[in-house]
Amino acid sequence: MNHFEKYKRLIKIGFAAVLVFTMSAVYGYIWINYYNKIIWAPFWRRGNWMMIFIYTVLLIFFNYIYGGFKIGVLERGNLIYSQIISLIATDFVTYFQITVQDKRFTTPIPLLVNFGISVFLTCLLTYLFSRIYRRIFPPRKMLLVCGDHYDYHLMEKMNSREDKYQIIAREHYRNVWDKMSEIAPQYDAVIVGDIPSHERNRMIKDCFALGVRTYSVPKISDILLRSSTDFNLFDSPLLLSRNNGLQVEEEFVKRLMDIILSLIGLILTSPIFLIAGLCIHLTDHGPVFYRQKRLTKDGKVFDILKFRTMVVDAEKIGGPQLSTENDPRILPVGRVLRSVRLDELPQLINILRGEMSLVGPRPERPEIAAEIEKQIPEFRYRLKVKAGLTGYAQVYGKYSTSFYDKLKLDLTYIRNYSMLLDLKLIVLTPKIMFIKEASEGISEDSPMYTEEKVRGERTCKDDLPEETRGQNT
Repeated sequence: MNHFEKYKRLIKIGFAAVLVFTMSAVYGYIWINYYNKIIWAPFWRRGNWMMIFIYTVLLIFFNYIYGGFKIGVLERGNLIYSQIISLIATDFVTYFQITVQDKRFTTPIPLLVNFGISVFLTCLLTYLFSRIYRRIFPPRKMLLVCGDHYDYHLMEKMNSREDKYQIIAREHYRNVWDKMSEIAPQYDAVIVGDIPSHERNRMIKDCFALGVRTYSVPKISDILLRSSTDFNLFDSPLLLSRNNGLQVEEEFVKRLMDIILSLIGLILTSPIFLIAGLCIHLTDHGPVFYRQKRLTKDGKVFDILKFRTMVVDAEKIGGPQLSTENDPRILPVGRVLRSVRLDELPQLINILRGEMSLVGPRPERPEIAAEIEKQIPEFRYRLKVKAGLTGYAQVYGKYSTSFYDKLKLDLTYIRNYSMLLDLKLIVLTPKIMFIKEASEGISEDSPMYTEEKVRGERTCKDDLPEETRGQNT
């Protein structure tokens, strides 16, 4: 066991404190030496401290929302990206704050200088702290216990973070479930995959008794239970799961927020509508918008609106199918719109009509949903709320995330709904718009194409290299 483990939180807090102090100091210098000298009513000492304090609060808030403090959790590049997004948001709000104080649109150049210096220092500090953090907390050596289902997608995800995880062994649960007390102490952590509940519970209890960290893949029932309410009417603890979807007052507030924000969104993005519409029409003189049947709450079908990003009658080429990375049907302007998800903007009209919500599960096509439900009958659970322009699965997943994992992410949202969660997901959406993996089409050799087909047909041992098959842990 790493002796520094108990200091991990303090180390992270220290990193956050140094980062915030440095960025606030840079802004403080810019404010005192420039903006406070040109505004019509300059501040004195306490006023200057208040301005720096407000900037610090904004910086902490946006870094908390976008994950700028998640050293050791996010990959270094993603961490820096999160901090830069936080700086952009903080400086944007600060500029309008200064504009209100000065009663005119003052020059943003000093704030742009502040942003440039802050980005440089952020990259430097994050790089140094990441190096130090990895030296103190090297990658965990882990055992993956898998079942009869195909776990390649989980392996791929864990192996993509070799700075944090090292899966050095894999075993089928039947080989190890009754002897975890002997095997688990050999590793820093155990990943319990998608295996039967009885064996999984036994393994988790054994690891708990031994003090060995465990990562487990939640089942749908786990998500439902985890979001249940404690019920203490009797001397035996009970978990209450109401299973009714959103309450009436929640639906009213959500609808009101949809109307207000979609109207604001349509007004602010009207120039994008104009430019995108002209580019699409001039490309091949086809229609600007594309309509397609999609599912929303209670299985109702509606016509979703998108900017057309493919050639006219694209589905006549190969029939209905998910787009891939190098899909020849995509227009040049369509690739640009898809890369930052601007092709989804016309759905603000669907939201205003009440067919969709700003936040909710991604609306699927009836044909594709029917095929998915043959393999995953629970997929229809997503229809307890309206489909959304953005959502939990859209923010925390990827375009190529498996349908089963998307379902679990959507259920997490439905079961934990609150207005604050909606606002958080809306604020987080700009961060993912420029992340390639979040918006790109899936490759044709992606596990998503084959995962459900092979589910239950291959065991974990089939995925081991030939030279390691049959070896014990």
